[in-house]
Amino acid sequence: MDEMEPVPWPPELKWAFIDQQFDLQHRHYVASFSSADFLILLNGSEPIGRLYVDSTAERWHVIDIGFLPQWRNLGKGQVMLKTIQRQARARSASVMLHVERRNVRAQALYRRLHFRETEAGDTHIQMQWTAS
Repeated sequence: MDEMEPVPWPPELKWAFIDQQFDLQHRHYVASFSSADFLILLNGSEPIGRLYVDSTAERWHVIDIGFLPQWRNLGKGQVMLKTIQRQARARSASVMLHVERRNVRAQALYRRLHFRETEAGDTHIQMQWTAS
């Protein structure tokens, strides 16, 4: 909703647009990554975010991870990624993800967790973690 703030639409139209975008993105992920799991991240019983991850190959793919605004910058993403790394290590797998070039905060987090850049495009950077 933060990104929609400057758009001069009424709130109900903004929410309808956001719902439509989520639906389209979800359909794309399900069609493109048929083996991936779609998980709702919880704090107790409260939904706080989502995770799309494909852990069926030797290189796991974190397709999307996101938290509701009030749950960002609290270390939840780091905890989730460390959990994924621990599980991948137990299966001798690496972990790959893509991050937007403009998302420098996420890039910094991934680098702290020992993800390394493996490819770079105009809009996204591919990063990979391998157990050492």
